[in-house]
Amino acid sequence: MSKGNVREAALEVLLKVEKNQAYSHLLLNDTINKQKLNPKDTGLFTEIVYGTIQHQKTLDFYLSPFVKKPLNKLDDWVRILLRLTVYQTVYLDRVPERAAFYEAVQIAKKRGHKGISGMVNGVLRSLQREGLPSFNTLKDPIERIAVKTSHPEWLVKRWANQYGEKKAEAICTANLTHPKQTARVNIHRTTVAEVLSSLREEGLEAEQSEWIPEAIVVNKGVISKTKAFAAGNLTIQDESSMLVAYALDPQCHDTVLDACAAPGGKTTHIAEKLTGTGAVHSLDIHKHKVSLIEDQAKRLQLHNVNANEIDARKASEYFAKESFDRILVDAPCSGLGVIKRKPDLKWTKSENDVTRLAEIQGDILKGVWPLLKPGGILVYSTCTIDKEENDHVVDTFLTNERRAILDETMQERLPEKMKRLESERGTLQVFPDDRETDGFFIAAIKKT
Repeated sequence: MSKGNVREAALEVLLKVEKNQAYSHLLLNDTINKQKLNPKDTGLFTEIVYGTIQHQKTLDFYLSPFVKKPLNKLDDWVRILLRLTVYQTVYLDRVPERAAFYEAVQIAKKRGHKGISGMVNGVLRSLQREGLPSFNTLKDPIERIAVKTSHPEWLVKRWANQYGEKKAEAICTANLTHPKQTARVNIHRTTVAEVLSSLREEGLEAEQSEWIPEAIVVNKGVISKTKAFAAGNLTIQDESSMLVAYALDPQCHDTVLDACAAPGGKTTHIAEKLTGTGAVHSLDIHKHKVSLIEDQAKRLQLHNVNANEIDARKASEYFAKESFDRILVDAPCSGLGVIKRKPDLKWTKSENDVTRLAEIQGDILKGVWPLLKPGGILVYSTCTIDKEENDHVVDTFLTNERRAILDETMQERLPEKMKRLESERGTLQVFPDDRETDGFFIAAIKKT
């Protein structure tokens, strides 16, 4: 591969994602450094990689009429080269079609032979000449939504069954939008106004969040490279994720357990709300992720965080019974609420994963429940919108634990503009199409 060639680099990353189910976000920085991409080109490189993954099913629909054999019978690299080229011509205004076609043919010559480059050129020219096929040719509504919004059919069908076809399409459409860049201001050390002023002095375009009082939205610029971030006045976090600390409502001097804490965004929010008092015991099953929590606490100068490598299901082996005022179970989940940030997820997860994760989530709840004091609050949250991982897990737990009741006062603790999203039963389900945030579920459970 030629050093610095954006499209060749994108092809390599997409091949690794497809063959090895590698995570694209982990490969991006590594490739940018190894291939010595021009900093001016990294935006286009990232856009091609994420965009091609995000729109994969739609791109295949566009290409299929112009390829003589099924797309899955082509060599992987040829299929991906066609996808990323069509992605550029359909979705990116600033890439001239002739430039994208020329690059594709040159890469095909280099990686294959004259016959393959001719085929690639022929497919692209035919598509250019005859135009994109219409979604109206798809009569089955689930298939049409799946192709139009580039989601697996099993997922569209599942969401349609749970929320209706109209809502399923709205969720899928929202998943194709660019995620907002948001951060949380540590209002116990500074103010939102001071942070916004600091960011603007460094050339960033930022504003206060409409939904969360201590949140900001950055429309231009990189938060992690600012003075405010280095000083520990900011934490990168989605707005819906910030709601968890509101639902938990830790009080000064409380002892809090964050059972599945890495990378530490919610732990540090809880620690900030404790204003230097009490303690947050933050667990994660993976040792290398525990260090992420410690790094976050150190950067934010929070001294009331204790991070440990412990499987939450075995937490009762390490802590005394009824020793915590608050417990957070931000459970491992399918992540189907954050597809706009991690498009790989929709192609790698399956219905079996959802069922398996729901069982683990139930086991974690059972594992930490004995540690909660009477009158204490346990908050269960996930970044998925699937009912099997959310409502069903909570309902099963409430049925099996005699002293557990749904805390319907949770709404009173949420920021004013987010209260309307709460369901009639007292839980909170945020959808990706509600407020441009991630999809998220929160339930509060009280011990009698």
